[in-house]
Parts: sequence; C-alpha cells; structure tokens
Amino acid sequence: MIVATALVLLMTVPGLALFYAGMVRRKNVLNTMACVLAVTTLVTILWYAVGYSWAFTPGNGWIGGGQRLWFSGLDYMKDAGKVAVSHVAPNIPESVYSMFQLTFAIITPALIAGAFVERMRFAAMLWFIGLWSLFVYAPVAHWVWEPGGWLAQMGALDFAGGSVVHINAGIAGLVCAYVLGPRKGYGREPFEPFNLGFTMTGASLLWVGWFGFNAGSAVAADGRAGLAMAVTHIAAAAASLSWMFGEWVMRRRPSLLGMSSGVVAGLVAITPASGFVSPRAALVIGIVAGLACYWGATGLKRLLRADDSLDVFGVHGIGGIVGCILTGVFASKDISGAEGHVLVQIVDAGAVLIYSGVGTAVLLWVTKLLVGLRVDEDSELNGLDISQHRERLGG
Repeated sequence: MIVATALVLLMTVPGLALFYAGMVRRKNVLNTMACVLAVTTLVTILWYAVGYSWAFTPGNGWIGGGQRLWFSGLDYMKDAGKVAVSHVAPNIPESVYSMFQLTFAIITPALIAGAFVERMRFAAMLWFIGLWSLFVYAPVAHWVWEPGGWLAQMGALDFAGGSVVHINAGIAGLVCAYVLGPRKGYGREPFEPFNLGFTMTGASLLWVGWFGFNAGSAVAADGRAGLAMAVTHIAAAAASLSWMFGEWVMRRRPSLLGMSSGVVAGLVAITPASGFVSPRAALVIGIVAGLACYWGATGLKRLLRADDSLDVFGVHGIGGIVGCILTGVFASKDISGAEGHVLVQIVDAGAVLIYSGVGTAVLLWVTKLLVGLRVDEDSELNGLDISQHRERLGG
C-alpha cells in the first residue's frame, strides 16, 4: 500500500504536471506546472486537517466527521503497541490508508486545472481549489466510498474513482470553462502546444502510476489487485488504439497527442470497473472509451462551445461516465462478490454531475467575490508565467 500510494502521487507530480505543461503554449508552461504543484501542497494540508475526517469517518449519509476532526487517523503509540486503523481498511495502519486516499484527493482538483489554464489568476486558483477539495470532493468521496454514504448504501460500484475522481473533476472543469470564458483568440488563431514530448512522458507516468490507483484500491496484495492491474493495462492499450484509429479515419493521420490522450481515456474508464470486471470486459470498455472520449474532445466540445483548454470534460468527464455505466453492465459477482446495476450507476453519475456542477459554480462565485477570477487582458497576452510568477522558460 505504501508503494501504491507513491505510485498515485507520481501520477500528479510529475505525471500530470508534464502531461498538461506539454499541451499549453510556451508562455504558460511554468504557471501550469505551478498550479499542479500548488494543488498538491494545499490539498495535503486541508486533507489531513479536515478533508479525511469528512470523507472517511462515520457520520451520516452525506458527510463524515463523527470522530475527531483535526488530523484524525494518524495516532501511533509505539510503547503501547497501538496504531489507528480505519473501519474502511482494517488490515493496514490508518496513516497509510489516509495517505493513499490523500493522493486521490490531490489528483482530482489538479485535473480541473486543465480546463482553466492560461487565464485564471493563481490566487483565485488557490482559493477555488481549497474550497472545492473540502466542500465538493470530500462529501462525494464520503457518499461513494464510506460504507455509510448514501450512494454506497444504494450499491453504487466505484472501485477506484470513476465518479469520485473523474466525473467529479470533469464536470467541474466544464463549469470552470463556461464561467471564465474562452481564452483570447480561441477559435481564431492556432494555440500551438509547447512540447508534445512532455505530454507523452506525462501520459506514460500516469499509466505507470495508475497501477497504484487501481490495483492499490484492493487494499491488499491479492488476486483481485493483480486482476485490477491487468484489466487497467488492457483497457489503456485498447483505448489508445481505438482513439488512434478513430483519428486516422476522421483526420487521415494518427497523432501522438491522440494516442497519449487515448491511453488516459482508457485508464479513466476502467477505473470504476477495475476490481469488478474480466479482461474481456476491460477490452470492450477500453475500445468504447477511446472512441467516446475522442468524440468528447472534438465533436462534443464544438457542440458545448466551451473553451475547456485541455479537454478535462471530454476525457475525464465522458470517460468517467462511460466507465461508471459500463461497470454496471460488466461487473462480475464471481470476481468481487458484488452485482452491478446499471440504474444505480446512472444515479451515481447523475448525482455527482449535479452536485459537483452546482457546487463548482457557487465556489467560483465566492472566489470571484474574494479575489477575482481571471487575469487582465495584458497579463493573458504576455503569458501567465511572467504575469503571475515573474518567471519564464529559458532557451
């Protein structure tokens, strides 16, 4: 579990930082990386202070916190031979489990940053992400993953974060894109990615780290963890191929960006299903996700008319919805002991879409009142590296 935790942290820093930085314009690379790093540090403190207790301690169907609020779960007394153990993961120290879940709490808001990069004030980002991690992420995690959560009580299946992480971040990113408005020149001038080599490297780190994400969610070194690892790999490969072929047919050539995005699409879609499905089901989930997310990042994006800068909703939102619903279709009782119900999965996805979408809009409004949201036009044209940090890439 300690290794799995380290792998999931690898997904955010450096994985997501490189993945996102490679896709923005040169003048915003450092700001994009700074956002990912700052999210990691800020959410860490908020999680241990409050978020973990709200998400993973008993309370009611909506929120936890029935036990000690501040820095709960970190008790350890060597001489007495006592260590805190979570009722959710009784076979490992709670310090390990809370740290494992922290890495999920970090990457979820970090994903949202991809929707508003190149135009949001750094101070606004900090306020918004801090509030969002407490008032959106922690309650949703409680609903789905704490046994007393109302979606958990309904029988919603989300092995490693299809709704809690990806649908949650995807719809939040779409709302951010709408509220902030498009970047200057969007749709009228080419926005050349800085370095797609960074993006492919970041996608590869995400792929490797995702084994900690999904296999680690078994909270044991057993056959279920091994199967989760295998189906994760199969779905990622299948989705990358299906995205590549879809792009080849539609645009007459495959792209490195498309293949890299396809990998992430497959990883996203298999996440809720990874502890419940067979390898054959994973192949189908990957193929469907690759094509669906390719459409999400192209055709659907045009229909929505939102400048979701790095396709957070198109990949994570659509991939999360596909994976959530197909978990209900393919979940095998022989593998997990749990039965999937498509209607329950739809309720799970719909509840997170509505709560996260509305909550994000409210928190953006609060943030705008506190510090404003968007940089001024000159700062945006000059780039956020200079305007927000007084730094620029060398070379």
